Amino acid sequence: MLGPEHGRRLHAAAALGVALVALIFSASAQAQLGDRTLKIGSKGSDVRAAQRALTEVGLDTKADGVYGRGTASHVKRWERSNDRRADGKLTPADAQALQEDASGGSSDDPSNGDAADGTGGSAYATSGNNGAKTTMSPDGRTAIAPDSAPQQVKDAVAAANSITNKPYKYGGGHGDWQDSGYDCSGAVSFALHGGGLLDKPMDSTDLESFGESGPGQWITIYANSGHAFVVIAGLRFDTSGDGEDGPRWRTESRSTSGYVVRHPTGF
Repeated sequence: MLGPEHGRRLHAAAALGVALVALIFSASAQAQLGDRTLKIGSKGSDVRAAQRALTEVGLDTKADGVYGRGTASHVKRWERSNDRRADGKLTPADAQALQEDASGGSSDDPSNGDAADGTGGSAYATSGNNGAKTTMSPDGRTAIAPDSAPQQVKDAVAAANSITNKPYKYGGGHGDWQDSGYDCSGAVSFALHGGGLLDKPMDSTDLESFGESGPGQWITIYANSGHAFVVIAGLRFDTSGDGEDGPRWRTESRSTSGYVVRHPTGF
């Protein structure tokens, strides 16, 4: 039989254990996004912040503060579209990049030549500087270049059309032009190469210094250290957006804040 002193010690230890659990739960509940790596099973205000950021970048995520499989799946999709390791875990570095991506549309700087899109961000022009516009084909998969476009522009559109059935593939298009899938910069490089405007694939960082600064008359490239896409006479060719991942023509708007704006010389 336990003595009174031993019983008091057990009671004190139990109380301490409950207090520690409460302290840990409280710290988790009040954690700031970026304080820790988030993964399946994580809970707290930082998880809720991550879920809201995912929704801001176009991946509608329930902000319930519980890092479940749905949240992990959306994180993987965001990681793939930004050329990051797609493991579904949100490291502090990932969290910072996600927050920057989510808040990137908060500034509207008309000096970059873009038109306001009404969402608080900055969007690309919906046609070329001369008013000509690339349009989506009836099949919803390929695009049609303007009749007035130079042949190089038409060839770039045709090249992009040829890979719109390919999936997203990290590093895709950087070894061989013909690949089983393409990442963002690989897809942009393929289209530019098809138009005779690029000799070898470039990653998104390389594309930040490609050609000349500012939007082009026909082709405008948006690049930063994590992502790249190209707009050809107003229609965006990108590996991320509504619907499937992979190189696709995208009709919905995308913020261009935080991107370096370049264009091929003469176009």
